Amino acid sequence: MSDYIFPSQWLEKLSEKNIKEPSAVQKQIIPLLSENKNIIYQSETGTGKTLAYLIPLLEKIDPNIKEVQLLIVSPTHELASQIKSEVSSVCDYKSALLIGGAPLKRQQELLKEKPLIVVGGPARLLELIHLKKLKVHQVKAFVLDEVDRLFCPELRDETTTLISFMPESAQFAACSATIKPKIEEILKSSLPGREMETVCLPPEDILRRKITHWAIFAEQRDKIDTLRRFITAESPEKVLVFTARPDQASIIAAKLQYKKIDCEVLHARADKQARKAAVDRFRSGKVKILITSDLSSRGLDFPNVTHVIQMDVPSDNDFFVHRAGRTARAGAEGLNVIIGDAHEMRILSKIEKKLGITIYPKQLYGGKIVAPELEED
Repeated sequence: MSDYIFPSQWLEKLSEKNIKEPSAVQKQIIPLLSENKNIIYQSETGTGKTLAYLIPLLEKIDPNIKEVQLLIVSPTHELASQIKSEVSSVCDYKSALLIGGAPLKRQQELLKEKPLIVVGGPARLLELIHLKKLKVHQVKAFVLDEVDRLFCPELRDETTTLISFMPESAQFAACSATIKPKIEEILKSSLPGREMETVCLPPEDILRRKITHWAIFAEQRDKIDTLRRFITAESPEKVLVFTARPDQASIIAAKLQYKKIDCEVLHARADKQARKAAVDRFRSGKVKILITSDLSSRGLDFPNVTHVIQMDVPSDNDFFVHRAGRTARAGAEGLNVIIGDAHEMRILSKIEKKLGITIYPKQLYGGKIVAPELEED
């Protein structure tokens, strides 16, 4: 399968996206899905997982059947919107985005237009199924994108129930950058009787080969000022700033804006319109700094992110990987910066060993970023 090339009908659309050759995950997954296999696959961030399922599953759609034939489930509004845009960029089939926070009546109207492809969150999809507005009896394939997040405690019940409505004949695909054995067990119990193939792509080592990692020490009370000084010293072209707490994202943004640093903020507690506006401004380049909770570390592909800044150190290695992986995408290189206190630096040391990466200590001095000098006796 390593000699797989894109079918001719995809070349023009993909070349418009500056994609000339399939990535490693696409070479392996597209032929398997084309053979109607049910696949769970894991591949690093930025390797092209979405197109790996879209290309083969779009080929199975019959445009003469005016019913939903491909259903794609996403854990966040932003990722669902991104997938919908990806669908529209590679095919002309009518598609619908069905997510919470948007007017239900408007989405019911969208379904009357007979989309062949639906992308949405599990809760809203279930709601529309219960209302008998979303009919899934003709679904030929369904996808769980960022499957590990879809089976987190907050979304697990909705995801499992949604799966139960899928036709037994429907093909299944699930993907993420991190899939733990427990997720495979849940999937197999949710889809009894189906043969499933698990594919783990060998790491392309993006964390080590493409991303440089820096650590800057700061006490908790000094972190936002350290961030401001870093931005002033480094002048990053495009930066994602991560914090675990949604309320902290708003505080960071407000303090940067007070210092005349233009930025946007994105977190789950913001309303849908505010989140969309923030994403659009950042994606288009109108603003170069986006402060976000971990909502955005999952699956979102913002072009040309040069810097990721982590304002805390996640105890879960997967979150560290997802955050860092928002830079150095599509073959580019990037910088991942962690601003942490003494306790977080100890956690970071363990992450460094576990992931096999090198994290270089840095400090801000005289308006510049420098390596710490060894203290003399």
